[in-house]
Amino acid sequence: MDYLYWIIPLALGLAGMAVFFWRQGRHLDPRVQMEDARARFDRDRERLQAQFFAAASSSGKPRGLRWTQCQWNELIEWVRDKQSGQIHALVGVTIAFEAIEGGDMEGIEAVGNLRNASAVYFLQGGQWQTAGRAVFNLNPAEAVEHFKGSYERIV
Repeated sequence: MDYLYWIIPLALGLAGMAVFFWRQGRHLDPRVQMEDARARFDRDRERLQAQFFAAASSSGKPRGLRWTQCQWNELIEWVRDKQSGQIHALVGVTIAFEAIEGGDMEGIEAVGNLRNASAVYFLQGGQWQTAGRAVFNLNPAEAVEHFKGSYERIV
């Protein structure tokens, strides 16, 4: 009869271990990781857009132009860097510039043209970040095709 005192703690311990290992296995599943990353991106999208604009507009690129506006669209390509394995999001954006007074671009009519681009985000330490890098003249799908040697699509 003394063995009954050991069965209950043993059963609870085994159940706890089963839950622990199930959660660990689920966490390592790449599909679950990507679902979590996409949900995190959607949740933080407004902050990430502001972060991109701040970083890009303070970069000094393109030279002689001031960033005035970014119009975001719903185009997103989820990719993995083939060399590092890091997950990236390429997000469609239309960018407006104005010439900096006294700069090289002042007086050039094309400065006012809207530019199609892809904003680049990367997942680092479980958080989405950006350095303000834009791939100009390519929407996200075109950017993936152009950089197919470096990126692979995540389906």
